[in-house]
This record gives sequence, C-alpha cells and structure tokens, in this order.
Amino acid sequence: MLLDRYLLAGKGFERHVRAVPPGGWDAPTPCAEWDVRALVNHMTRGNLSYAGLLRGATRDEFLAARDTDALGDDPLTAFTASVRACAGAFAEEGAPDRVVDYPLGKLTGRRALALRTADSTVHTWDLARALGADDTLDAGLVAWIDESYDEIFAGLALNSRFFADPPPGAPRTTRQDRLLTRFGRDPRPAGSPAARPAR
Repeated sequence: MLLDRYLLAGKGFERHVRAVPPGGWDAPTPCAEWDVRALVNHMTRGNLSYAGLLRGATRDEFLAARDTDALGDDPLTAFTASVRACAGAFAEEGAPDRVVDYPLGKLTGRRALALRTADSTVHTWDLARALGADDTLDAGLVAWIDESYDEIFAGLALNSRFFADPPPGAPRTTRQDRLLTRFGRDPRPAGSPAARPAR
C-alpha cells in the first residue's frame, strides 16, 4: 500500500513535468532556492538517493549528491527512470525493515518511503504553482499525510533547512490548505500580495 502511494505521488509530479514548456525550466517556484529545473532535479536526485540509502549509502553521501545534476538532456526520462529505480529498491525483499542512514536520523525503509511520498506530494504542489497549473493534490494522499504526519516525522531532527515556518495568515479552509501550511507553503493565490515563498 505504501509503495502504491509513492507511485501515485510520482505520477502526480510526472504529469506536471510533462507540461513544462520549452522555456519554462528557469521559472521560479515556491521553493525560493530553486527554479523549475532545480526542483525537478531535486526530486529526481532524491529518488536515486533514497534507493542508494537502502543499498548502504551514508547520510554524508546522500547530502553530497543532493544538488548534483541528475537530469542531463532529458529531464522527463530521467525523472520517470528515477521513480522506477526508487520503487524497485523499496520493493526488494526486506527493504521495509532495513535501517537507513537518513540525514535527519536513522529510520526504517518503511519510514523512509513514507517521507519520500510526503515530499513528492508537497513538491507536486510546488511544481504546479510554478507552472500556473491546477495545484489540487490527490485527496487520498493529502488525507494520508495529514493523518500520519506525526508518525512519519516522529523523532526526526526537523529544522528550517527542510521546513519553513507556517506562513502567517495563510488560509486553512481545506485539508490541503492546512497540510500545505504545515510544510511552510502559502496556499493563497500566487498573485496574492500576502503570499511568500517556501524554503
């Protein structure tokens, strides 16, 4: 079930990668440090790095590779291949119970995949916003992350490098809105003067 959720989140992100126009790769995203290409690279490299953790990579190796280019000349192919590689690693026998050296603390493969799925879902919103596309996330994924948030992130050394503070005054009308604010996103319309970038 968890692997199915990860693949669903990957499909959502892929849908927006397919829609990036030729001149859209340098468009800004809600993640202040990244344009569209950097965000897609972050997701692609992350998928590969999570697979690496399951196969013995260390937190230092994970962080060292974080910003290296994984897209080459074909970002879409690179991203879809990374999803398959990550899913394949987590589908290996015993993978859910392996302990990995995640940068925020050691955890099981099961928890690592939950983190990867949550990250993929929230970054899908970031990419949709950057492209001016429909930013509605899968309702089932939103509900699962919202309900499982404390379990997913329990005991991890979270800090502002990974999560911005909740934006003041951001709407919390819908479950998606409430979830996004937990990840430091501002769900108000992109043109709203009160909206500000996430980290």
